Amino acid sequence: MAKISVFGIGYVGVVSAACLARDGHTVIAVDIDQNRVNVINSGCSPIVENGLDQLITDGVSAGLLTATLDADDAILNTDASFVCVGTPSNADGSVGLSYVTGVCEIIGRAIARKQAYHSVIIRSTIVPGTMESVCIPALEAASGLKAGVDFGVGYYPEFLRESTAIEDYDNPGLIVFGALDQPTFAILNLLNKDMPCATHEVDVRTAEMVKYTSNTWRAVKVTFANEIGNIAKACGLDGQLVMRLLCSDDKVNISSHFMRPGFAFGGSCLPKDVRALQQLAKARQVDAPMMAAVLKANDAQISRAEEMVTQSGQKVVGLVGISFKPGTDDLRESPLAELASRLIAKGHDVQVYDPNVSTAHAQDSTAGRGNDVVPDLRDRMVPSIESLIEGADILLVGNAYAEAAGPLREAMTRQPMVDLTRVQAGVVSNGAYQGICW
Repeated sequence: MAKISVFGIGYVGVVSAACLARDGHTVIAVDIDQNRVNVINSGCSPIVENGLDQLITDGVSAGLLTATLDADDAILNTDASFVCVGTPSNADGSVGLSYVTGVCEIIGRAIARKQAYHSVIIRSTIVPGTMESVCIPALEAASGLKAGVDFGVGYYPEFLRESTAIEDYDNPGLIVFGALDQPTFAILNLLNKDMPCATHEVDVRTAEMVKYTSNTWRAVKVTFANEIGNIAKACGLDGQLVMRLLCSDDKVNISSHFMRPGFAFGGSCLPKDVRALQQLAKARQVDAPMMAAVLKANDAQISRAEEMVTQSGQKVVGLVGISFKPGTDDLRESPLAELASRLIAKGHDVQVYDPNVSTAHAQDSTAGRGNDVVPDLRDRMVPSIESLIEGADILLVGNAYAEAAGPLREAMTRQPMVDLTRVQAGVVSNGAYQGICW
């Protein structure tokens, strides 16, 4: 079994740490936030993610998972380090590397004081060439050592979706990694030896590019499906039926997961990664108009929903879901949060039902994680779907929750509703009920 230090107790870091510990590896999670360290060491999860609390509890109880602020101690007591810090967009849309660079410098200084060989494996999302131009130079400058000779270096992208991250970890569709040295390849192969799919050893740049290709392809598919849905509805057709038939052709269409007309994409990955790839193309003087079209079309889908609510003439909006997808409390670049903000700015009274965000508020941990657009969010939260329905002039359905399905299906027969996710299969726009793409 391996000994792994995981730098960054965010979404990717905490899921990776918990799953590694569950699989029998010794894991030390490292962060600069004392509260996150305390939460992990108490056997709890700092984020909302299905099944994660139990994994952390089990890992801590077994003595396989601990958290610390002490980077030097973590490096000294592990064989390899995962770097899982965020790479938020810069003002111009390019990938932000300040967190990655800072952690590389910290790790570099620590491995300079270590006698044994140590591998540094980046999991943060970075554009092709970043390992060579930023990460490796930072590690070498801080350590005074040679990458690939005196210490190991690898890039190992993750493909975890929030709310299904543990399932994705256990049943991945793709495993790819690159490294400069055989010891790092050996560690990565060890960690993935029991996975139910093939592993792909590639060069570091290819591994970097696969991550961006994957995220941008998902963003493109969402936008394509939404545009088809919009056109279909304008022709009096059901956009979801059209796309469902198209996706039945599994010889051509690869996967139907993102090919479902509905609302805009969001979250901490797809928007920023499309922006970063767009900036990379610009820097390389490559014409890539679709990158701009994807983000423009995605924003247009938010505007479309905004206009549907505004045209209803209703004042009090009952919004079902504010996080960027069900199963998480993450509001980073949530299109529903952006939509709420726009409606509030227009004078609508927006009330919100979101069980995961409500849980985060109740625990006073990472409440409203990533929220920087919705004013007074805590005060807008409603405890039950029934109370939301009762107090709303119009219902705006953004996320699907099992406990809300029945009440919403009943409500759609008696009060106005704008549906972004489809409360009931087969029902199409008709009078007070409006589906965004059907």
